[in-house]
Amino acid sequence: MARVTGIGGVFLRSRDPVRLAAWYRENLGVPMSEKGTVTFHWLDTASNEFPGTTTMALFAQDTEYIGEPDQRTMLNLRVDDLVSLMAKLKARGVEVLPETEDSEFGLFGWCVDPEGNRIELWEPAEGM
Repeated sequence: MARVTGIGGVFLRSRDPVRLAAWYRENLGVPMSEKGTVTFHWLDTASNEFPGTTTMALFAQDTEYIGEPDQRTMLNLRVDDLVSLMAKLKARGVEVLPETEDSEFGLFGWCVDPEGNRIELWEPAEGM
């Protein structure tokens, strides 16, 4: 069944990603890398087959990856069948962006919510 299975990540625009990563490290104890990323591992529900992770990443203010310039954040939602879910969304009249990406991390696609927020849909690669 095509459905969301969890939050794969939250991405934030930043005028100064290095400075913001330091702020998260120093003020909230988030163990972000110098590049502004951290991956949290789901210890309570993880298995060898599905370790489960959530990533937080900071992007430069001028990135096009997150969507329109006024969109400050983008949800990355883990899904179990990207192709079927995107077809289902299209059939329901949801704006689904035509491009997809197949990488070492899995298959990615994007849709847009009713307020114009770009949402990334992620079918993780085997073992992620």
